[in-house]
Amino acid sequence: MTERVQSKDKFDFGKFFKKSKNTLKAFFSKSYNIILVVFLVILSIGVILPLFKMVSDSLVVHTRDEAAYINELWGQEVKKGQFTLMQWPTLLFNNFKDIGMSAGYSTLIFWEPLLHSMLMAITACVIAVVVGGVLAFLITRTNIPFKKFISTVFVFPYIMPSWSLAMFWENFFKNRSVPASPGIGLLQSLTGICVPEWVVYGFFPTAVVMGIHYAPFAYILIGGILRNMDANLEEAATILKASRFKIIRRITLPIVAPAMISTILLVFASSISSYTVPAFLCKTAPTYFLSLTMRSSLATGKFGEGYVMATILLLFSMIILIVNNSFTRSRKRFTTVSGKSGQISKINLRGAKWPIAIVMLVFTVFFAIVPLISFVLESMMETAGVWSTFTFKYWISKTPTINDAYLESRGISTVGILLNPTILSSFGRSFIIALCVSAICGTCGILIGYAVSKKRHSKLANFVSSLAFLPYLIPSLSFSAVFLAVIKTEAFKFLDVSTTQKEISAVIICIIVGGIKFMPFASRTGTNAMLQLSGEIEEAAIITGCPWGKRMTKILFPIQKSSFISGYLLPFISCMREYTLFVLVTSSLTLATNVMEYLTRNGATPIANGINLLIVGFVIAVNLIVNKLTGASIDKGIGG
Repeated sequence: MTERVQSKDKFDFGKFFKKSKNTLKAFFSKSYNIILVVFLVILSIGVILPLFKMVSDSLVVHTRDEAAYINELWGQEVKKGQFTLMQWPTLLFNNFKDIGMSAGYSTLIFWEPLLHSMLMAITACVIAVVVGGVLAFLITRTNIPFKKFISTVFVFPYIMPSWSLAMFWENFFKNRSVPASPGIGLLQSLTGICVPEWVVYGFFPTAVVMGIHYAPFAYILIGGILRNMDANLEEAATILKASRFKIIRRITLPIVAPAMISTILLVFASSISSYTVPAFLCKTAPTYFLSLTMRSSLATGKFGEGYVMATILLLFSMIILIVNNSFTRSRKRFTTVSGKSGQISKINLRGAKWPIAIVMLVFTVFFAIVPLISFVLESMMETAGVWSTFTFKYWISKTPTINDAYLESRGISTVGILLNPTILSSFGRSFIIALCVSAICGTCGILIGYAVSKKRHSKLANFVSSLAFLPYLIPSLSFSAVFLAVIKTEAFKFLDVSTTQKEISAVIICIIVGGIKFMPFASRTGTNAMLQLSGEIEEAAIITGCPWGKRMTKILFPIQKSSFISGYLLPFISCMREYTLFVLVTSSLTLATNVMEYLTRNGATPIANGINLLIVGFVIAVNLIVNKLTGASIDKGIGG
């Protein structure tokens, strides 16, 4: 009897092993499970490990100068490569006051720039939501004319790089009364008006440019909800004799509130860490925003200080994600859209429709069309704003157009843009990087979307989906700092262009960084597209014995072709125009944006404006061509 009990209690390893083997075999027999596991590993290595590396590097002494400074300031005895907590108080609570400093080190380098960055981000949020939201309402809910034109053109500022708008702002408002202005701007040239310095450089233009850049983002989000909401809600309120103002306040605004909150949070997260716009528009105050001081710290070898700032910006993004998720969950019980009605009542603006339409038209043209005109003019004038110096030499000259020994010593050619080897090779590298990133993101996005849609509600699928979206919430400059920390390690020094002096190193790391950073665009597009497909479509193919690869390429992809191609297009365009994401891991010659920024900083503004026009024109042309050929586009307006 005892022997029988013992035999029952005895663990059968053979049976357990066989059962586990069969379970794993059944699990990995499903293609979507294999995809989820593969991307769990890839994204963990590509996202989570570099984040840990950056945070850990904020607790390490990187150079002998850092060690000497910490030891002198805090009476420590730390050495290079040693773990220390003192990097944080050195940045946050350092009251050292050198000759000429109006306040303590921490106040000037961290606290004041952080305050300015937060105020700028808040102002940009207000501008983006007000401008984008009002225009979305006018397009979807009123009878103003020029809807199609405004809807299409208004998104150009979002398609353009943010620094393009910054360059346009400087080109338009610069004047001789501002010492930092490189010549005369369009406004002074045409009217003789000289605006004060605070309009040209500093807080105000930075906040306005960031707000206008993200206004189309708010327009698309809010307008999409207004277009798709059930018009019966408003019609019922009208039948009950509710005033138009009350309908907007009690029905329309609560429905679009989630989109407004999401826009505010995402614009805030992007604006607070923006580097390019402040770099162009804060020439008179190089430490005014946190992104500028962070870039300066990393460029001058204060890596610990820079990684602390990057970690703090990352914490802001995490807080924003938590707030956004919390608000979204709390709004679930207020579901008000039950169906789509074709009878959307439009507000008749009567005589006011033409004045409002003209104001919107002028505003849209000023920020979408005039910048392109300004880039053309600025790239064809030897002296900015002086029409008599109009020339084509900056585009077609075979000889140097700017005699600058410093630029020549750096290997930067100043011959005509269309013949310039420096510009053409950097543009080619930008194109190759964008193409590779697009292929990686688009393909991975489709695979992730397929796997997540098949295993929806499972913990594994939700975790992979969240992991793929995480890079979107990390500020670009912080993300760049993450991989800067990685390539500074001994194992990955071959990817550090400052060490190898080979641009191929920068190209490879840019493809890796871009492929991970822009993954959220494609993964969300792929997931949404796959969720729209009925499972019966693939089941019918499985019954006929159609293999998985053929099902994807011959059935699923053609059905959602437009959405999937958008998943390739958005990373391509975003990568082609990007600068902040790559600034820390590239040289001044790697990308077209690097060359443009370097030429701007060294006074070669006509060539820089020409490069800007080249990039913006190329991005818009690619978007329009792909839209014409396939129907996919990132500038799909909300119509009228």
